[in-house]
Amino acid sequence: MDPLYLRSASTSLVISFDSGEAEVIHWGADLGASLPDLAILGGPVPHSAVDEAIPAGLLPQASSSWQGRPALRGHRIADGVPGHDFSVRLRVADVSADGAGPVRNSAVIVQADADAGISVASSLRLHDGGLLELRHTVTNTGNSPFQLDELATVLPVAPDAVELLDLTGRWCRERHPQRRTIQQGTWVRTGRHGRTGHDASLLFAAGTAGFGNRHGKVWATHLAWSGNHEQFADSVADGRTMIGGSELLGPAEIVLAPGGSYATPALFAAYSDRGLDGVSEAFYAWFRNRPHHVLPGAAGHGAGAGKPRPVVLNTWEAVYFDHNLTTLIELADSAAELGVERFVLDDGWFRGRRDDHAGLGDWYVDEALWPDGLAPLIEAVTSRGMEFGLWVEPEMVNLDSDVVRAHPEWIAGPSAQSYKNGGRLPLEWRHQHILDLVNPDAWQYIYDRVDALLRENNISYLKWDQNRDLLEHGHAGRASVHAQTLAAYRLFDELRKAHPGVEIESCSSGGARVDLGILERTDRIWGSDCNDALERQTIQHWTGLVVPPELVGGHIGPTTSHTTARTHDLSFRAITALFGHFGMEWDIRQVQGAEREELKRFIRLYKEHRGLIHSGRMVRADVPDDALMLHGVVADVAAGDGAAPGSTAALFALVSTRTSFSEQPGRVAIPGLPPETNYRVEAVFPAPGDADYAHTFTQVQPPAWLASGAEASGRFLAEVGVPMPILNPEHAVLLKVTTVGS
Repeated sequence: MDPLYLRSASTSLVISFDSGEAEVIHWGADLGASLPDLAILGGPVPHSAVDEAIPAGLLPQASSSWQGRPALRGHRIADGVPGHDFSVRLRVADVSADGAGPVRNSAVIVQADADAGISVASSLRLHDGGLLELRHTVTNTGNSPFQLDELATVLPVAPDAVELLDLTGRWCRERHPQRRTIQQGTWVRTGRHGRTGHDASLLFAAGTAGFGNRHGKVWATHLAWSGNHEQFADSVADGRTMIGGSELLGPAEIVLAPGGSYATPALFAAYSDRGLDGVSEAFYAWFRNRPHHVLPGAAGHGAGAGKPRPVVLNTWEAVYFDHNLTTLIELADSAAELGVERFVLDDGWFRGRRDDHAGLGDWYVDEALWPDGLAPLIEAVTSRGMEFGLWVEPEMVNLDSDVVRAHPEWIAGPSAQSYKNGGRLPLEWRHQHILDLVNPDAWQYIYDRVDALLRENNISYLKWDQNRDLLEHGHAGRASVHAQTLAAYRLFDELRKAHPGVEIESCSSGGARVDLGILERTDRIWGSDCNDALERQTIQHWTGLVVPPELVGGHIGPTTSHTTARTHDLSFRAITALFGHFGMEWDIRQVQGAEREELKRFIRLYKEHRGLIHSGRMVRADVPDDALMLHGVVADVAAGDGAAPGSTAALFALVSTRTSFSEQPGRVAIPGLPPETNYRVEAVFPAPGDADYAHTFTQVQPPAWLASGAEASGRFLAEVGVPMPILNPEHAVLLKVTTVGS
């Protein structure tokens, strides 16, 4: 059988069938229009080993003598006795690929073991931007139940991938990097939160030694799943390394009846020979080619398709639970005067909700607070030209709520009985428990309540929160994170279908549910509950490896952060928020005088440049001084041609995170611009006369270009750079790059 060859955007995937199973023999650099005779890849057979070459299968399996982590683990329960068919021997039964000719973009490979009664169909698609999408579906073709313990999606990486990068974190410090050398054995990142998790690795990347933002080869994967999961690198003694991921299934969560099937979450994988920025380009291309994506001007049918990301005001850090119509209308007046386009009422509007101890699950407008409903506030907001948004947390309940008093059996937990009938509940988290969405009555109740809110009120946006882990999560006494995750997905899907004009934000204690599974159902994520700009620089940097900025909420918080107690100038907070979906979470009524004018200016800057920020190429420089960060967005104009002189080609932020070892930063390269085009670089903010100017810089004399701008080619800027000003720690300067005549 001829090999399967998928090729797109400088990436190739080659699968051989010579061993009888599907074997990935190359995933990485583009191999051109044709392949050589693959016999060239036949390797030696060592002493004291299996007497033939061992394939690195698309589904690694012990029946081929693979000694690493197998893709499929499970067993058949025959005549009530478990443990049968523990090792399957899958062999290719069918291959179908799209199009004609030797190079394809997608295929389905079916491998089966008739004796064991197991069949696995593998779907592969290499998208136009080079992102590979891979998933498996296992079917029980036998005549007795088969308990599935794991079905993983894996891919091999090249021998020169010697370093591993993944991400970890905690609440208010999500997505921070960690690196290690790849060694023999298995490195596993396990998520047992019942949701993606604050410490989840959004990206699992193997690369050449010292790979960085703009250099080195990188092979990276992401598992599109919002429940329990594992991501891993598996390096066996013969020198081969596989990376991949799987849903982490609970005890007997998946028992396939005869004819039953289970589909894995999609594994998305990207290869780059240009460092991590190349990986981001592949993910961004996939996001922005979706028909429902929110990219400004894009054709599509989603709630946000074809419209700019509006400036947001969220009320949480302005009023918390203190909901008062007069205060909120004052906030709306202040927001409209600043140029806000979306006003979001956060937690505290529903029955019994005066703090976080009560009310969750009772999704009725509190008549005591809102005797005329939300209509007066909604009318005040919309009459001032803003959209109205509302906070909800549909998957959670407080014990002190009408819904739990009526239906204690709707709380998920390890016991088959409700807690009122002697059942044991998981420990509380933020005084709340999880509503069992696997229970059809509970699911229908939540659907009906949110649907009624959207039908009865002019609501354009839902901030959908999920404020706790799903620990000891069960339905009817059995583990059910898998079923709960699918039920939550269905809730999103059905509400979106019923209300296609409503956008949904995924918030989960901030950034604890950030993955491509939830992002297929939502229009933005809340990157973190932390609005501290210093913390946000790192959080947004690493979130942006996979998720484009138009999908990541970034807000200006109060001068002193309520999660860290750090105090920052407005310019630092605003420049940080600018490179995302921009907004504010702040009592803006108190912002007056020069500071208010500065805030207005940033809102205007965002509106002027959001089309660029939300459609351009993300560029992150490799700055030798680790006290500095340089990142920005470059207009996606082919080869730099066609950009009119004076048009904005890029926005960059130079950020100082702490004091530097050096007296001055020296020349800093500005990469990512077409090399033969000439550009003008100038500081946009802060500039002389701005309120934050004196706080931002610590220098007797700035570089000459800072006041008047500098002109150079893209090649010069990337190879030589320009001398940068001396920034005080925890400050930033916004740079604009425009094209000039040749």
